Parts: sequence; structure tokens; C-alpha cells
Amino acid sequence: MPHTPAGLAAFNALDQEDAEKELLACCASRAFAREVAARRPYPDQERLTETAGQAVLALDWPAVLEALSAHPRIGERPAGDSREAAWSRREQAGVGDEQRAALAEGNRAYEERFGHVYLVCATGRTGAEMLRLLRERLGHDEETERRTVREELAKITRLRAGKLAEGDR
Repeated sequence: MPHTPAGLAAFNALDQEDAEKELLACCASRAFAREVAARRPYPDQERLTETAGQAVLALDWPAVLEALSAHPRIGERPAGDSREAAWSRREQAGVGDEQRAALAEGNRAYEERFGHVYLVCATGRTGAEMLRLLRERLGHDEETERRTVREELAKITRLRAGKLAEGDR
């Protein structure tokens, strides 16, 4: 029988509204939070993270845009003491000062081209790698980029749902 981390047990015990609030730290789409909270209880972390990833991939584009609105630009340090800001700072730890100006320029070009923030799962990636991916993705057509954004958002959400299950604040 799988071990249920204390964070997951606490999450499973929340009422629907509070569970949705917790999930919004993982993905800022209300449709996502509603869907994943409604499927509780989760027997283990793996089931939660997989459900979270699948829920992101099923979001319609307006819900994806809602989620993107909560993400800082790659290379910018999110301010504040919220869980999301702390997670973003750790996720983007690979961005060094030497990439910040190039990333800022790339972010502007990306936002002008696609109309939303450049999103990449930054965990474990260097600033140079994220910059290379940004430049590569500027060549995507709209459909390819939307698919890529969903996939990156799902990766981030799975990681964050795992942190939620572990009780990471």
C-alpha cells in the first residue's frame, strides 16, 4: 500500500474551496483547480501529479492564458513571500546575470509575436538553455507554440503538485 505524505493527506482533507486555493499555486487556472480538487482523494503523490498534468493538457486556450498570467517572465525575480513566488525563484535559479538582458529582449520579442509570456519549465535548466529555447520557439507557428506552452505548463504543474503533496511551502 503506497505511503501518503502528510501534505497529501492534509490536501485530501480540505474542503473544495480550500483545495482549489491550494491548487492555484500549482497552476493559476480556476478550471484546472476545480477539476483536480474535485477528483480527491488521491491515494498517492503520483496520482495527484499525473491528474494535474492531464488536467492542464485538457485546458482550453483561455484557461491556459489565465494560468500564464500568474507566471513571471523568465529571468525576472518574482517578488513577495507567496509560495508561488518562492517556487518560481527556485525554479529559475539557473538564470545568471549574464543572461538577464538577453532574456528580457527575447521575452519582449516573444510576447509581441505570441501575445503572452514565454513559459518554459525552468527547473534544472541553465539560463543559456532557456534563452536558446526561447529563440528556437520564436520560429514556431501559433499551433506548435500553443502545444509547447501546454506541455511546459503541464511539466511545471506536475512538479508543483508534487511539492504540494510533500507539504512544501
